[in-house]
Amino acid sequence: MAVVQGSTALAEPTEPVNRSWIGLLFAANLGLWMACYTPIQILLPEQVAELTQEHKEAWLGLVTGIGAFVAVVVAPLAGSLSDRTRLRLFGRPYGRRHVWTLSGAALTVLALSVLAEAPNLLTVTLAWAAAQVGINIMLASLTAAVPDRVPVIQRGLVSGWIGMPQALGLVMGAILVTAIVTDISLGYIALALGLVVLAAPFALLTQDEPLPAGHRVRTTWRLDLRGNPDFAWAFGTRFLVQLGNALGTLYLLYFLTDAVKLDDPDTGLLIMILLYTVGMIGTAMTGGHLSDKLGRRKIFVIWSGVLITIAATMLAIWPTWPVSMAAALIFGAGYGVYLAVDTALITQVLPAATDRAKDLGVINIASAAPQAIGPAISAPIVTHLGGYPALFGLTGLVTLLGAVAVVKIRSVR
Repeated sequence: MAVVQGSTALAEPTEPVNRSWIGLLFAANLGLWMACYTPIQILLPEQVAELTQEHKEAWLGLVTGIGAFVAVVVAPLAGSLSDRTRLRLFGRPYGRRHVWTLSGAALTVLALSVLAEAPNLLTVTLAWAAAQVGINIMLASLTAAVPDRVPVIQRGLVSGWIGMPQALGLVMGAILVTAIVTDISLGYIALALGLVVLAAPFALLTQDEPLPAGHRVRTTWRLDLRGNPDFAWAFGTRFLVQLGNALGTLYLLYFLTDAVKLDDPDTGLLIMILLYTVGMIGTAMTGGHLSDKLGRRKIFVIWSGVLITIAATMLAIWPTWPVSMAAALIFGAGYGVYLAVDTALITQVLPAATDRAKDLGVINIASAAPQAIGPAISAPIVTHLGGYPALFGLTGLVTLLGAVAVVKIRSVR
């Protein structure tokens, strides 16, 4: 680890990161999103349906909603603690991020192990909340790696690489728990092992700069949104797009079962996830690279919202299996561009280098809060207020509003 005297922890990075660093960060994010999204999309719906068939929609919304509320609280707190961490190992200064990555991974593994043996819905709810604590501790430290180490001219490309695991992690997790390990309990254990194997190398093998000598550690929870309007608009954009994503994806398994009436909805969901990932991989890298090359971010975010809105409209109007597959591909293409470019854009509007992880934790609220709000909105819509057409129609509208809101950001083209 680097010594304090030569620390560049708070400096704006200028040296491009190499392929091995990007690869290790990619792997860590892959393990994280496998552990996060696979339960939400597959294991938790199946587990909840086994425990209560009659009220499965309401209970799934409650479990995921409480987990998302926990994430909202933990994300900025973990980020702030990461920003201010000072450690010494064998008499030498140790960096401030990796210890949180490892601690979050350990807690997530423990929580997934409890979920594997959960006998009732209360245990499922509490264990998933604990898993969200661990996941968001990891997320705070891993997200901060980009502004900590990656120069602006490379951030679109790197953001594409670390955004792609959100879809790829779900695909690999889905294959793991539906084709390789078909038991729910073993599925949770397999995800826990995958998290350790994929995330630990980044924390153990890459450099983690400590705070500079003499830097005063100050804890402040005040965030001046009026003084940082671009940051506020970036938050709003992320919140609306992620709310649209939450509305459109939480009940896909039940949509295939009850609206499309697919004979094998589990396999159908896996196919949709695969198509979604193909679309996302096909655009994330290209979109991120082009935004770096052109020096423009906002136009890519707008068009990503248009694509997602088209996909949601297709599902709302034509709830058939062929249309569902096409919509999954288009949805993934739009979301791939969005994740790569919007992530890079956000790192360019952070208020202060001293609070990178905390401020990114605040941005992560814009990703986590919709997971709490989404079920509260979507459950009554599906059951009483228009069903799946109304749900997907709202998905498209909210996403498009979020994407268009990016034009209010002035400091980034």
